[in-house]
Amino acid sequence: MDVRRSSNALERADDAIVAGRAMDGDVAAFAVLVRRYTPVMRAYTHRMLNASADVDDIVQEAFVTAWQRLPELDDPAKVKSWLMRIVSRRAVDRLRATRPAVDIDDLEQPAPSHASPSRVAEAKAEVQALGAALNELPEGQRECWVLREIGGYSYDEIAEELDIPVSTARGLLARARKYIIVRMEEWR
Repeated sequence: MDVRRSSNALERADDAIVAGRAMDGDVAAFAVLVRRYTPVMRAYTHRMLNASADVDDIVQEAFVTAWQRLPELDDPAKVKSWLMRIVSRRAVDRLRATRPAVDIDDLEQPAPSHASPSRVAEAKAEVQALGAALNELPEGQRECWVLREIGGYSYDEIAEELDIPVSTARGLLARARKYIIVRMEEWR
């Protein structure tokens, strides 16, 4: 019962405490970080790799790297941005290694049973158009857009994640949004 209570307390603890314990070698604390940040890391990697099958491998590799480099973490309270930088670098490395990128046209999206065939076709075309538009963005703009729109990051978090000034993050995101709006005009 004490173990369960301790585990629940660890789940509720803030990042600084959990990361600090993980830095001290606490495997249970690191497991909390894995559970806490796997969804956002998967979503980010999924968008960066355009739905590649490598998403889970990259996230797992990022956590292995994080475990090995925990002593290098300067501020345990910033573990989220630190983890996101690691997974971002892994995703970019994979993109570079696997050029050309996966074509979104090759991916099959299962249609919901309640959707009509025409709506499914329209939705698939819209997703393809968005994927194409995102692929056309410069890397910095795409990263800002994915962190904001997929990851739900604030401007400050984006700036910290990408190690850029907040004003630069705002500018990159504004340019990315403007481009996406123009490019996706026919889907409005």
